[in-house]
Amino acid sequence: MRQMGLKTARLYNIFISHLHGDHCFGLLGLMTTFDMMGRTQPMHIYAHADLEKLLRPMMNYHMPEMKFEVIFHTINPRKKEVIFSDRTVTVETIPLKHKVPCCGFLFYEHHRQKDAVTGEISYETRKRYAYCSDTMYKESIVPQLEGVDVLFHESTFTDEWESRCKLTMHSTARQAATIAQQAHVGQLIIGHYSSREDDHTVFLHQAQEVFPNTILAVERQTYEI
Repeated sequence: MRQMGLKTARLYNIFISHLHGDHCFGLLGLMTTFDMMGRTQPMHIYAHADLEKLLRPMMNYHMPEMKFEVIFHTINPRKKEVIFSDRTVTVETIPLKHKVPCCGFLFYEHHRQKDAVTGEISYETRKRYAYCSDTMYKESIVPQLEGVDVLFHESTFTDEWESRCKLTMHSTARQAATIAQQAHVGQLIIGHYSSREDDHTVFLHQAQEVFPNTILAVERQTYEI
């Protein structure tokens, strides 16, 4: 976040898809850094109930006098439901299929409108962004993704390693593209590449054979929705 010039003080809500280490180990360090910086605003974390059980003991040990409140919100990764909503965005869970309970997130951006005659405020959905990682190929999510502007879908393997998908419960680039095609999304971003492939353009070419409007996720790259 610092390398991208993002204001960490504006980070109020964190959404955790599942409790594999690469998706949650960084939270304790993040909290420690914020505490040292003098943060006082509350932080809200949306995740499986077990996350609080894992983090609270370490928070109490390492930061017994933490100056800001951390509020955990329990989500059910197996259930499609709205878990957050304010004036600018609504967040809905996308049930996925992985080795541990896992969900993606669907973000609805709101546009605030005021009726000039009645003065009433209404909200119109402008953009929708879906994040699906980690998961094996799951066609049942297609209706929920229908017509989203941008879909990020994991693409851990190339065609050569498709046999690994069932064992590890991940997807190929071609499978991610198939989901994008079936859901008629605007653009597909693929990522979460296996270390078996040094050349990520292989993932791109295989996905584009199914869904041409596919791009590669690149760390610290900014994408317009």
